[in-house]
Amino acid sequence: MIRLRNWLPPLTLSLYIGRRFVAAVIAMQAGLTAVGALFDFLDLLRQSADKPQATFWRMLALEVLRVPWLGMKILPFAVLLGGIFAFWRLTRSSELVVARATGTSAWQFLALPVAAAALIGALGTTAVSPISAVMFARAEALYSSYLGIGGGPLSLQGGQLWLRQADPAAGKGGIAILHASGVHLHGKVLVTGHVTVLQISAQTTLRQRIEAAGGRLEPGYWQFEAARILTPERAPRSVPALRIPTTLTASRVQESFASPSALSFWALPGFIRLLRRSGFPATPHELAFQQLLALPLLCATMVLVAAGFSMRPSRRGGAIQMIGAGVGCGFLLFMLSEVAAQLGKSGALPVGLAAWAPAAAGLMLALALLLHLEDG
Repeated sequence: MIRLRNWLPPLTLSLYIGRRFVAAVIAMQAGLTAVGALFDFLDLLRQSADKPQATFWRMLALEVLRVPWLGMKILPFAVLLGGIFAFWRLTRSSELVVARATGTSAWQFLALPVAAAALIGALGTTAVSPISAVMFARAEALYSSYLGIGGGPLSLQGGQLWLRQADPAAGKGGIAILHASGVHLHGKVLVTGHVTVLQISAQTTLRQRIEAAGGRLEPGYWQFEAARILTPERAPRSVPALRIPTTLTASRVQESFASPSALSFWALPGFIRLLRRSGFPATPHELAFQQLLALPLLCATMVLVAAGFSMRPSRRGGAIQMIGAGVGCGFLLFMLSEVAAQLGKSGALPVGLAAWAPAAAGLMLALALLLHLEDG
């Protein structure tokens, strides 16, 4: 009990440092988000220059909808820069120097800022992510409507659709591969032109082929009109209408072509399972889910990186160089995360490694800096 009491930092000091840190992070988050939103809004105005329907106020409304998504992207770097600013001010005023002179180690007074950063990351993942996803999905729809740039085949008249789904009629392991042309939406119903369906057994043998003049995705089933069924070693037969069960819906098919940012943290696991069952590539969605899971650790790591680069006592102007190195390290971590994400999407890296590697690399760097600062 005595050892635990000696390890814990003084409560008043912890609350003071934690309050200064959280205030700096909030201010930095607001400032960086505002600057990022301004540049993004200017880019939207540039794209809308030759679009009469994309008025200034519509682009402004679109940008407002994108702000939470932008804030989620900026959050780790707001934690880094806010931490650097807060710790630099505390070091410059000699408050941290005095605290360490009294026997309080860096690990002690960093405990609350690290916990606060992890909590901020967890709130971003669990609470802000659902709001961001809803607003970003609406922004994507407005972007496609006003700027005439579609987000996938379902937003274009005459687009085509390929999908694979489980085939209950073929037993366990059976699949149905569907190709449809002329895909478009009428309200909540997906309507297609000519449809070809290949029903394959678990032993990868062709059970039958279905050709239909048109089809509709209704709740729980595909409805095909004027269908012709071709079965091996049997004469072709025609039916006026045919139904095939499915777990897909028009909105789910449409969402599968949208950005993973349009799905919340809570919706991603179920949607990933649906994509796997239906044969859609789920790697981008899996990566987005793992990145949201890693966000609390990444935010906590950014605090340690900020501390390692900003708590050294300033001598002969060395503090400015250290702070600059900290900012540069943050951008290197950003580049590492982007490269890892691209490798994860391409399949060159496992999704888990691509999502967690930047946080793990930053954590090892920060621990090395702090150990050197404490022992050196």
